[in-house]
Order: sequence, then structure tokens, then C-alpha cells
Amino acid sequence: MASTTDPKEKFYRHFRDSVEVLQDQIGQLNHLSSIGGERQEATDHILAGISKLQNEVADAAEFTPAYDRRQYSDAIKGLQDKLNETLAKVAPKSRFQFRRTGTDHVDMGAPENDPRLNPGSLSRRPHSPKSAPGAARSIAEEAQDTVGDLPSKGKDYNEELAKSDPSSIRKPSFSAAQSIGISDQTGLHIILPSSASRATAAGWLRDLKDCVIDLSIPTAQGAPFPGLILKNIDRCLIVAGRVNGPIHINDVSNSTLVVIARQVRIHDCKNVNIYLHCASHPIIEDCSGMRFAPLPSCYLTEADKSTENQWDQVDDFKWLKTTQSPNWTTLSEAQRLDDEVWTKIVPGQPGVSVEEILTKVGIPPK
Repeated sequence: MASTTDPKEKFYRHFRDSVEVLQDQIGQLNHLSSIGGERQEATDHILAGISKLQNEVADAAEFTPAYDRRQYSDAIKGLQDKLNETLAKVAPKSRFQFRRTGTDHVDMGAPENDPRLNPGSLSRRPHSPKSAPGAARSIAEEAQDTVGDLPSKGKDYNEELAKSDPSSIRKPSFSAAQSIGISDQTGLHIILPSSASRATAAGWLRDLKDCVIDLSIPTAQGAPFPGLILKNIDRCLIVAGRVNGPIHINDVSNSTLVVIARQVRIHDCKNVNIYLHCASHPIIEDCSGMRFAPLPSCYLTEADKSTENQWDQVDDFKWLKTTQSPNWTTLSEAQRLDDEVWTKIVPGQPGVSVEEILTKVGIPPK
């Protein structure tokens, strides 16, 4: 049996998990609206993920045999076909398609197919919206909105959040949406109420700074996210709620996260505390200063208690040595926040500012 520290075995598990995550993201596209570019942003994220996976197969060529690379190539081809089929259904007028050479199989480990040596290789690189006229960028312009429950004009919750408000805590209802997207906010304390439970078909948080955001209430009563994306976040406390599938955490720094998910993928993050309940090994890549702790007891359900929590079984895919990765560690019990912080400080109190909450959870001052 191969050791879990064997690079070939680690890459196999990484590839398998990546494919599952991308399949889940493709499956969510038909739940997203073209209004406001929601579907386009998700499509761009998937395109980038497939391209990245292709490059990773090439990077792993030195320790993966040709047979394995053929299986990886077939799996990536399946992802491309699934994305094409899904986009054709949600945006039938779109001209976007992955284009391939005439061969059914391309060895992505071969030098002639490696984009680092041959940047123009079409067999390795899908046509992106930036390089192909009439590609995925046209989806937002041409497709009809398929989210029937949204009002015709849609409600701009982010514009509403940005308006001045006498209350120190914002509680956007999201009652007129099927997905939750919070972006481009600074210095806000946002708590989603139970009315947002019908909007958890998909979710993402991006471009946030100095914020406290709690998504736990709408996902606690049997309405978890199928997947969640956190991107470009700095100096924030994020209580991410429950995620039945994968959570992608990208470009997060100087923050504290509370996460319950089936899969956790973390990229390009630094100086982050993560309180975690995860049913599989968390995966980090291109990260530093990551500190892990088990989920605070106040967020645990009876179902969670009966499920193994692999919060400290972290795989660093940029550290293939048998020694401990220097990019992550665990928080000792003395370093972890106690339940009183989670139950009394984090929900907010009259006169308590966002900056005070961030300080209480250990986020350094500006």
C-alpha cells in the first residue's frame, strides 16, 4: 500500500478532490443569475481551476507514470465536456466552447504539451474569455436570467449594505435571492438572519476588509450551502456557516475563519486562524502562517459530533517532504478563543465596534 507521504499518492488525492470540487461548481452554474455577472464570475473561476489543474498534471509528470497521466487527461476532458454542456443549457446563445486538437488523449506531462515550454499549445490551454472573441464573457450579455424567483430588476444587497445605517449591525434578508453574495465591503458587521435560508443555493464572499460576517444562522436549520467561495479578504472574522460540499478559500490574510465543510481547499493565504470541522483532509497550497483549531463547541450539532473531524490532518501540496510543513500549525488549547467570545462578543453588543470585535478574536490592529 502506498504511503500517504508518497508524492504520487498525495497528488492522486489532490487531483481527485480538485475534480470533485470543479464538478460541484459546474453543477451550481444553473442556480446562478446572469444579473450582476454572478454566473460569469463563477464560470471564470471554473475556467481558471481547470487550467490550473492541467498545469499541476504537467508539474507532477516527474513522479507520475504515463498511464496515470492518461487518466488525469481523461478526467480533465470530462470536466471540459461537462462545462460546455452546462453552459449550453443555461446560455444557449453563447459561442463559448473548449477547443481541442484532433487527438482524444494528450499527455500533459510531455514537453511538447507543457505550456511552460510551449505557451501556444491549444491541447493544454482552454480558450479563455480574454483570448477568444465571443467566449464565456458573452454569457452575461446574451443569456436570459434563469433564476425565476428573482425580481426582474434584482435587488442589489451590496449597494444596500454600503448605505449608512444607524444600526451597527446589518442584517440583509436575502429573501429575494437564491444565492448569497457579499462583496466590496469595508468595516461592516453583517449577520444573516433566518430569512436568508432560502438563498443558500450558492454563496460567495469577496473583496472584504475589516469586516465581521456571520452566515451561520440561515445554514443551521437544514439549509447548508452546496459550496462556498471566499476570495480576497483581509482583516476579517468570517463565520462561514455550514457547507455540504467544498469551500474554496483564496487570497485571505490576517483573518479568523469558522468553517464546517465536507472539503476545504485553501490557496494563497497567509496569517489565518481557522476553527474547523471537516470530513476530509484540509488542503493548503501556496500558504503561510496557517493555524488550525477544532470547531468551537457552540457551533457543533449532534450530527457533527458523530462525524470524524479531520481539522488537524492538513495536506500541504507545496510541501512533499516527509517532515512537517512549516506553512501550518495547530492552535494549542490555551491559544484558542473560549466559548464566551463566540457566544457574547462575536454576535455583537450595543456600542461595540467592528474593530473591537476583531481585536477580541485576535486580529492585530491596523
